[in-house]
Amino acid sequence: MKKKVLAALMCAAMTVGMLAGCGGNSTAGNSSSGAGEAASGTESADSGAGRREMDVEGDDVTTLEVWTFIENHQDFYTNMAEKWNEENPDKKVKLVLSNMAYDDMHNKLSLALESGEGAPDVVDIELGKFPAFMTGDIGLKPLNDAVEPYLDNVVESRLQLYSKDGNYYGFPTHVGTTVAFYNTEALEAAGIDYTTIKTWDDFKEAGAKYKEATGKTFAACETTAQWTLNLMLAQKGGDYLNDDGSLAVNNDTMVECLQTMKDMQDAGAMDVIAGGQPDNEEAYPLYNSGDVAAAIMPFWQTSRYLSYMTDLSGKVAIAAPPVFGDNDAVKTIGGGGTGTAVVASSPNADLAAEVFAYIKLSDTANVEVWNVLGFDPVNTAVWTDKSVTENPDNQYVQYFNTKPFDALLDVQDGIGLLTCYTDEKMPSINNIFCTETLNNIFESGMDVKEALDEAQSALQNEFGE
Repeated sequence: MKKKVLAALMCAAMTVGMLAGCGGNSTAGNSSSGAGEAASGTESADSGAGRREMDVEGDDVTTLEVWTFIENHQDFYTNMAEKWNEENPDKKVKLVLSNMAYDDMHNKLSLALESGEGAPDVVDIELGKFPAFMTGDIGLKPLNDAVEPYLDNVVESRLQLYSKDGNYYGFPTHVGTTVAFYNTEALEAAGIDYTTIKTWDDFKEAGAKYKEATGKTFAACETTAQWTLNLMLAQKGGDYLNDDGSLAVNNDTMVECLQTMKDMQDAGAMDVIAGGQPDNEEAYPLYNSGDVAAAIMPFWQTSRYLSYMTDLSGKVAIAAPPVFGDNDAVKTIGGGGTGTAVVASSPNADLAAEVFAYIKLSDTANVEVWNVLGFDPVNTAVWTDKSVTENPDNQYVQYFNTKPFDALLDVQDGIGLLTCYTDEKMPSINNIFCTETLNNIFESGMDVKEALDEAQSALQNEFGE
């Protein structure tokens, strides 16, 4: 199946909070838009708990040093490397995996690449950090040859997040397709049929009705993340920057999108919630108790529902997100991400690229991405394999009261390309949005254009524009 990807000039690098809320507190770690990939934590590379070695028999085995800040990637990579070894007995590898704290790992990698000493063979780089490794003399290996066998089935927009000048430098883990999660039990009790919500006007109408009927929150107007804003912005073909890369956070499309959200807040369809966004340790209990009924989030939020909202099992539907109109070219966007890169100076770089292309992009790997992690696989050949996506023994199939992949198939031809993830300005842009601008609008009631003008001015001062 050839994946058709429609591009939108949109940026979304969230900069604080592993679960991708910029500025938000997360329960699991401290990376940013590497959302969905439950971050690990605090082990140093030299601690026993943070370092693992595969036990591989044979004399002709290549050892690959792998760094990550995501603990469950150690298990996943090990399991997939074992499958690789079974299928490729003449090219066996032994992974030595070091799990480190988010900042520690990225800082250590930067120093190693600059000095030319101490770098691993393979490394996970979080999306918000990737721009720092795409400047000057790039120390990562172009992965085009390794990617090529999988291109027909891989969502190319996710590959392009980790690319520059026509070269791919990172293997993605998931698409992070933005979808809508609805508490159907709560909505039905208020006389609302979620299947009738197709547009943002429908969303607003349903949310206002829900608020009036229950006094409870329908959905979050986010202050520590930009999931809804970035989705709207992509659907409108908007951006945070001008075509020449200069700042434009107060552009007309941005104003329109934030005013749409503000109007929803005024109508009762959205409210500020604890933690400022759905993916937050303060927000999970609100959803679990039914105090908040809907979430616009990347698909990897499935794992949060299973882990933190156990009382909602059988009560949550996954649907395509609202759009502005029937003819929207972009229906959704990918949110969050971690790219797995190969260090160019590694003596085993070619083999490492081949092995990790298999681990991250192959059909076999992407079945496990869904079965084990609950993420939407970047290899979309899996999306139509009902033996996998509708397996009644799968914990995610059991939890949700809709078929999870139906929503993905609804939007598969309209996944927007987040082209500005790799711009160096984005961490600063997202920081000011998630610590000041969104709070000014949704908490303090500041005029949307005024709040954006303030952000534009502050950022121009920072970057000297």
